Amino acid sequence: MSIAKLIFTSVLLSTLGLSGCSNMSHQDKTTAGGAVVGGVAGNLLCGGVLCTGVGAAVGGVIGHEVGKDKKKK
Repeated sequence: MSIAKLIFTSVLLSTLGLSGCSNMSHQDKTTAGGAVVGGVAGNLLCGGVLCTGVGAAVGGVIGHEVGKDKKKK
């Protein structure tokens, strides 16, 4: 699969996947977005299933931390 097809497919699937998540919190959305970006990055770096999974996990954690509410409750 060419890189252009991979990027197009990733953007299309992430757009479709996140469009149904309007009732998600900001932190949930950044976690999901980070996982998508991390998975794509992992796939581009190694091309294997393991790298894609690790990239998605790392991206999800980073997205979760970035989306945290800065205010203490």
